[in-house]
Amino acid sequence: MIQVLLIDDHPIVMEGLKNLLSRQEDFTIAGCCATGQEGLAAISELSPDVVLLDINLPDVSGIDICRQVRKQDKDIRIIALSVHNERPVIKNLLASGANGYVLKNSVGEEIITAINSALNGETYLCRAARDILSTIQEGELAEIPKITRREKEIMLLVSKGLTTTQIAEQLFISSHTVESHRKNLIEKFDAGTMTAVIKLATQYGLM
Repeated sequence: MIQVLLIDDHPIVMEGLKNLLSRQEDFTIAGCCATGQEGLAAISELSPDVVLLDINLPDVSGIDICRQVRKQDKDIRIIALSVHNERPVIKNLLASGANGYVLKNSVGEEIITAINSALNGETYLCRAARDILSTIQEGELAEIPKITRREKEIMLLVSKGLTTTQIAEQLFISSHTVESHRKNLIEKFDAGTMTAVIKLATQYGLM
């Protein structure tokens, strides 16, 4: 039996996946997790064959989970499930070690096909994802920039409306350092303002 671990924080999606897999004779559900930390612990403990991974979890991003798992296990199959239909997001997940990418509005059979394809050593993209990768939309980032943990903290605080001085006080760093991080973020995202940076970071699941 193929052991499948489910990691998704949406109860309705989780129930749908459980119902889908329960109808498959060759698959069994190894476990269900609602957070990234629970998922990482379950992967380590249960050693499933396949992980169906929601890339937008409340604590750890799907990209980070893929990278952490790949440091320890090259064989486990990871299928990313997402509402994101942006080309850089898909490319970033695949580059981080995902074996497949399926949009959540895809039909259930595509998930089954994705699992079987991954088990056969193939990289699977749902039809919509394949179409997305074949085109670049105007104004789209060529690739998702790599940001540091400190930069993530600053983006989050900026999104909450904190000023440079307030951010500096909260993080125990100088205002000059905060301004340097803001400048670096604007350059990394090729944006004109931090407002645009926050919008892009949110759009691409970086916050």
